[in-house]
Amino acid sequence: MPCEMQQRRCETPILQMWKSLVAAITFLAVGGSAFAASAVNKDTETRTLIVTEGGGKTELALAAGETVEFCPNGCFVTLPNGDLEALTGSETVEISGGVGRIK
Repeated sequence: MPCEMQQRRCETPILQMWKSLVAAITFLAVGGSAFAASAVNKDTETRTLIVTEGGGKTELALAAGETVEFCPNGCFVTLPNGDLEALTGSETVEISGGVGRIK
């Protein structure tokens, strides 16, 4: 059958490969940044978060104005004011006035 009659099957292998490549790059670009929590310190002094992930605790010190990504698979975080929050990995913790807020 002529190509015009088989509209769906008329793509060349190179065109199919490019479409697959663009789809994969888009998926990785969106997926790579969507699954990590971030924290931003809007204070003028260093603030510390305590991150509990997989049974282990680590201290995450954020300098004034610093933004970091952490907790890609969910975790618990103790905010500078002592509040304990559960994160799924897509939230933003904003620290201002020594108080952390989840956004």
